Amino acid sequence: MATLEDFRIRSHELLIELDAATIGMMMLVSSRCLSGTAWEDANRRHQAAYEVWNSFLNEPRTRETPVIL
Repeated sequence: MATLEDFRIRSHELLIELDAATIGMMMLVSSRCLSGTAWEDANRRHQAAYEVWNSFLNEPRTRETPVIL
């Protein structure tokens, strides 16, 4: 059974990865690198991070794990 603290810790971990993936893509945009292997890798990383975050937010919760909005 997950606790609110478990939820908070996992949220933080996932948001760190999503933020890092977003920053990586934005660095490529600012350097005008919008194609090629680096862009494809960054895009895959960002998509994966978002999918994990979205799945985490939409998994069934118990009464013990309230979602904080």
